[in-house]
Amino acid sequence: MDADFSALDRPEVLMVLFHPRKDYGAPESRPPEAAPGTPRVQDILVPVEAEIAVSARFHLGGRAHANVLFFHGNGEIAADYDSIGPFYNRIGVNFLAVDYRGYGASTGAPSEQGLYRDAEASIRFFNERLRKGTAPVVFWGRSIGAPVAAHGAATSTPDALVLETPFPDVRTLLAGNPVMRFLSLFSGYRFPTSEFLQRYSGPLLVVHGDADTIIPFGAGRQVFDRAPSARKQFVALPGADHNDLHIVNPTVRWRAIDAFIASLARST
Repeated sequence: MDADFSALDRPEVLMVLFHPRKDYGAPESRPPEAAPGTPRVQDILVPVEAEIAVSARFHLGGRAHANVLFFHGNGEIAADYDSIGPFYNRIGVNFLAVDYRGYGASTGAPSEQGLYRDAEASIRFFNERLRKGTAPVVFWGRSIGAPVAAHGAATSTPDALVLETPFPDVRTLLAGNPVMRFLSLFSGYRFPTSEFLQRYSGPLLVVHGDADTIIPFGAGRQVFDRAPSARKQFVALPGADHNDLHIVNPTVRWRAIDAFIASLARST
């Protein structure tokens, strides 16, 4: 774990980096099993530390080619992926969408080190209580979830890692705003995706839209190019922006994902 510089955080930087949304539905209110013949869905609270627990939603398919732990983007919550979870189930993937402290039904307030601790706790909880069979485990991070997933891969060694719309570090993310880039110098926040990847050598898939207006396409390429993994693949989605990867060129995206998951199943 990198040194914790959170005492140096500035509120003006926090406002740019974190955009938590709440989900006020009680996690226990969602039934653990849907109608017969449909994937099961279960809401979970993962204990992290004293007075901190993070919410998660588990979409359990009828078969398992892989188990995905999904760390979502900024401004999102696990419930936003209710319409996406069944698509993963259809390709044989058990899909656990994980919130962070302050997001969804979680308690606490977000911080960089806090997000890493949330991921570590969610990974332990998954391995101890949710993992199904011997199917490969994939950590999957989107946007700000990319460094979170990369940190998990550097410390917990999943079978594979998928990064969507990633960035090498937070200064790259703020590079277009000179004022915020200067303020970031006084913050402990780094989100060093590329640095974490130096400690991960397993299979890697990087997906990025070439019309991304939030995290430049070149930032995703930097992450891919710097990654030392011998088995790595970069998928560019033509015309896709930051928040429409599931809509623009979905065939390209899902074919790449399906092939990547299938390759893991063959190698285990």
